[in-house]
Amino acid sequence: MAGVAVAGMTESGAPKGPPRAALADIATFSRTVVGRPLRPYQLEPARAVLDAVAQQRGLTIAVMVARQGGKNELSAQLEAYLLLRNRRRGGSLIKAAPTFRPQLITSQLRLEQVLSTPLYRIRWRREWSSMVVVGRARIVFLSADPSAQVVGATAHYLMEFDEAQDIDGEKHDRDFSPMGATTNCTRVYYGTAWDDQTLLQRTIEANVEAERRDGLRRNFIYPWWHVAECLPAYGRYVEAERERLGADHPLFVTQYELKVVVGAGGLFSAAQRAQLRGDHPRRRAPEGGDYVAAVDIAGEDEEAADAALRAAKPRKDSTVLLIGDLDREDLAPGIEEPRVRVVEAYWWTGRRHRELYPTLLDLLRDVWRVQRACVDASGIGAGVASFLEGALGETVCEQVVFSPARKSELGFAMLAAINGGRLKWWAADGSPEEAEFWHEVGAATYRMAANQMMRWSVPETLGHDDFVVALALLVRAAGEAVIAPAAAVLMRREDYCDGRY
Repeated sequence: MAGVAVAGMTESGAPKGPPRAALADIATFSRTVVGRPLRPYQLEPARAVLDAVAQQRGLTIAVMVARQGGKNELSAQLEAYLLLRNRRRGGSLIKAAPTFRPQLITSQLRLEQVLSTPLYRIRWRREWSSMVVVGRARIVFLSADPSAQVVGATAHYLMEFDEAQDIDGEKHDRDFSPMGATTNCTRVYYGTAWDDQTLLQRTIEANVEAERRDGLRRNFIYPWWHVAECLPAYGRYVEAERERLGADHPLFVTQYELKVVVGAGGLFSAAQRAQLRGDHPRRRAPEGGDYVAAVDIAGEDEEAADAALRAAKPRKDSTVLLIGDLDREDLAPGIEEPRVRVVEAYWWTGRRHRELYPTLLDLLRDVWRVQRACVDASGIGAGVASFLEGALGETVCEQVVFSPARKSELGFAMLAAINGGRLKWWAADGSPEEAEFWHEVGAATYRMAANQMMRWSVPETLGHDDFVVALALLVRAAGEAVIAPAAAVLMRREDYCDGRY
């Protein structure tokens, strides 16, 4: 429906747009019309884009700005500027993003906010749910999801690709590239770094070759320190993130330093494996303190258990229970992170779940009296996890259902805890549990996937990742646990509080 939203109109409906002088330059427009001046690292690519549009060069430009550095504001002001400049002439802009909701909806709202300036009355309207129109010029917002039907649109001035590192390259080449063919329009690819196979990185590498040929700059890359020069508070925030995540954490390296993570490799670097080694002894029983736990549930077997199944080739996966001693570490004023030392591990292979459940419950509730436990509730683990939550209560036990996104999140959090020195395994004791743990740590691999996800596991030919998964769950349990103040009185849980009797 045309005219869903109309803003900035006089009573007669006549537009009162900004004067011609305000549209002579993007910096003037940004300062006098929008009222939010673009920063130097935003103005530089903005002028390059507008020059390419004005000269009809048909350039392909890549813009990478550190996360939360203002690339979306840059994009919205460029769009508003071009719409106003061409409101009488007409023509279309196209903006694509990996998803319509929330990414394109957010972009559309940001553009409308720029156009709804209190300084001037700009007549604009929203058509359907995917267009913003100013006079005869319009911008069309199109989803780049592989299943989206988007063919048939034409871009006259500019095509934008937001979060281009997450856009499917085949979808881009097949459906979006033809939209600017007849007009030779300029294309801009916004985003942050990820791996070396993304559409954005492909664009940057092609631009490097083109720049060598004609000398025209096409890549505009601004790591976090460029933003910090203009916004000192942002710099302090990023420095705190570096302290929390670690300087070599994949998210920090890609989102803030804008460095590409090449291919796949070992999940834990040599430095991280060294950081993971603690000097505290293993504990066979609690010695005061606060404890958290993690349980990775495995399948059961009717014929054999433990040693026999572990010796099989390939061996069966195992149920692992890790116990962690928890305290807190102050990273900065007002910033506190959990610190956890793994003090005990239990390892069962092939055990029947109906036999394993009471053992797990006794260890979690009566032996270690854990503050928090995260239990793998995926697939075959769902039943045991549900019973444990019923017995321990939701405030103590969390059922964690694995998905690619959830496992990625857990992996990133685990690496951050290791990088920050907040996760330690006990000192060497020569035990089978220790040997298996370090084998899995050395064998675990990762690869980067779309949408800032990391896929990690131990290759099947090298075994299983039971201990590493439990370690990641332990970090989550530590982050969710509530440590009672030293003066608090902890009441003993009632016997048989699980409702079975």
